Amino acid sequence: MKMKSPFGGGGMNPANIQRMMDEAMQSMNKMQEEMKDLRFESSVGGGVVKAIVDGHGELKDLQIDPIAVDPSDVEMLQDLIITAVNDAAAKAKESASSAMGGLTGGMNIPGLM
Repeated sequence: MKMKSPFGGGGMNPANIQRMMDEAMQSMNKMQEEMKDLRFESSVGGGVVKAIVDGHGELKDLQIDPIAVDPSDVEMLQDLIITAVNDAAAKAKESASSAMGGLTGGMNIPGLM
């Protein structure tokens, strides 16, 4: 007695499954490389602090307007920097998640993002 494949028809050829997996991995690797070139910016404090990160969330540039440098209130400047960097990194993560979701059909695959 011949068992039916849960994939329908005559079943999936393991070579085809491997080819599909290889193509998916190539697409994900290409997308991850492209993310390096993307830039995400956040500006806070009325534009006195600006952070720019790449698509992997790595800080690439930090600009601080001299007006934001108040020796008597260093904590405010620190908070502005943290906020700008975290916001830019969140934008990068959201973009990466969206791009990966397109490649993985919305499946959350651990370790990809």
